[in-house]
Amino acid sequence: MTTLDLVPGVITTRKAVAEAYGGSLYSGIVPSKTSQMVFVYSDPAVGEKFGYTFDGQAEDDEFGTLYLYTGAGPVGDQEFIRGNKTLLDTVTNGHPIHLFVAHGRVPGTQETRQRYIGQVVLDPVEPYQDRWVPVGDGLETRRIIVFRFRAAEGSELALLPQDATKPATHTTVIELSLEQQLAKLPTQTGAKAKKTEQHSTPETVANIVGGTRKVIRREGQLVKAFESHLEEAGHSFKTFQITIEGEAAALTPDVYDETDHVLYEAKGQTTRSNVRMAIGQLADYRRHLKKAEKLRVAVLLPEEPTADVKDLLAAQKIALVYQTEDGFEGFPLQSS
Repeated sequence: MTTLDLVPGVITTRKAVAEAYGGSLYSGIVPSKTSQMVFVYSDPAVGEKFGYTFDGQAEDDEFGTLYLYTGAGPVGDQEFIRGNKTLLDTVTNGHPIHLFVAHGRVPGTQETRQRYIGQVVLDPVEPYQDRWVPVGDGLETRRIIVFRFRAAEGSELALLPQDATKPATHTTVIELSLEQQLAKLPTQTGAKAKKTEQHSTPETVANIVGGTRKVIRREGQLVKAFESHLEEAGHSFKTFQITIEGEAAALTPDVYDETDHVLYEAKGQTTRSNVRMAIGQLADYRRHLKKAEKLRVAVLLPEEPTADVKDLLAAQKIALVYQTEDGFEGFPLQSS
């Protein structure tokens, strides 16, 4: 084998990587039995051909740099098989992931140059997200797996301005049925099917760049309990995926009670700042939903807020539902 130093920023080719470390010259997710590495080749231009622009550096969050990568599967719902399964398996087997981005053509050939971004890991708390894209005339949709990469410990990512995710070209609203929300999660991780923003445990500890972080899943647990409450009451529910023209990230409300035509935004803490955020989110969501003039909105909280926060919600004509020992106070909403 030839030698190739994987230094962030270096320009190379898939052939050179394969000769040095093993692996195939084809597909976007390439495992190597020789080196026990997984090579990921990101090419946003390919995604555009299939109607989505998910690949690229997303807006940094409180945990640092985030790079999104679209899973494999050009037709039908993407599933955790072949390359997608290989990539998700790195969470448990620890095989290193090396990320490359297409960087033009090799002069005089049709071969694509690859710019090495650096070594990455899947986000330990949220390794991927489900996104849905229209198919054909838009009456049907298909599931896309969008993996979420973080810099591996001790690694720096050589990202350029052009590596940012591309904004959407138009605004779309996709209704997600209960069946779509029940994503086909892989069984090898012990994960269970989830509806909207649910998680199986109230908190988790994750080791990523910057040290250990504890993630308390208060909001996910609240949503899970409320959806169970809706089911017991005989209500049907779903959520939406709202893609905005000129923006890369999609908006996803927490719960839409289809029976009562109520959109809920949940917050894991009953603080004024959280409630104010929920008010803004609800105002943003309803602008893009059909029959918005008849849509009722509500904030879902884990406990009763202060009297002044209640007055704030009432002044904005936003209903309040909060969890109690016996269920949920404020549900069902009174007819207006």
